[in-house]
Amino acid sequence: MAKTIFITGATSGFGKLWTEALLQRGDNVVATSRKANAFTALSEKYGDQFLPLQLDITDREAVFATVNKAKEHFGQLDVVINNAGYGVFGAVEEVGEKVARDVFDANLFGTLWVTQAALPILRAQGHGHIIQLSSVLGVWSLPTLGIYNATKFAVEGLSEALASEVKDFGINVTLIEPNGYKTEFGGSSAVFGDQLDVYNPLKESLTKIEGLGPDDYGTPEATVPAILKLIDSDNPPLRLFLGKLGYVKTERVYGEKLQQWKEWKDVSEAAHG
Repeated sequence: MAKTIFITGATSGFGKLWTEALLQRGDNVVATSRKANAFTALSEKYGDQFLPLQLDITDREAVFATVNKAKEHFGQLDVVINNAGYGVFGAVEEVGEKVARDVFDANLFGTLWVTQAALPILRAQGHGHIIQLSSVLGVWSLPTLGIYNATKFAVEGLSEALASEVKDFGINVTLIEPNGYKTEFGGSSAVFGDQLDVYNPLKESLTKIEGLGPDDYGTPEATVPAILKLIDSDNPPLRLFLGKLGYVKTERVYGEKLQQWKEWKDVSEAAHG
């Protein structure tokens, strides 16, 4: 049966691909963007099946009004996909206050506002699925992406707690954790900090340190079957990697963390008193 899906950030990257795939298979889609005229072609093609809405996800009042409008239009919301957000590049020291606050407003608070607006609707229905676009960089960090890491680590903690809070209401929560993909994440949609020359050697060495080549960046179109399967699942996971790198590196990184905690275990236990 067709589902009704609310998705933010639907004009580019994953959001655009997933929106088009959902419409093509017959789902009702509510798609949001800051750009009022971003969806003209889809509106003409899909008609009443598609509801495009202009939205700045950092405006909490507007978010609540938009989510409620979506529910009133289609009668229910089955899936909410918090896809909107962007990357910030720069060492922690290089990222100024405005850049840092703006990316938290979008990546964390925008996700929070949409989630809070949707919850009363999903709870009243007795079912629903909230899908949060996190990242492998919400699981482990990379140098020169620390502020972006911080937003996604926050989304991870928020959503893990949320999943436990709402499971008895019939609401599922999933964190999607993509590795690098051939999107505009590092291009036109990215924001960069103020460059300090002292970090240039680190930045130049990052490719060698991480061993990332062209084949390590996934093809965005390949994510579509995974998203459709996730949406259709009766028992969706709390976390889902997209791409081949997430699991391998996470296994190594968390192995190293556990080893370090073990090495300091005596100190930790002595600090208990």
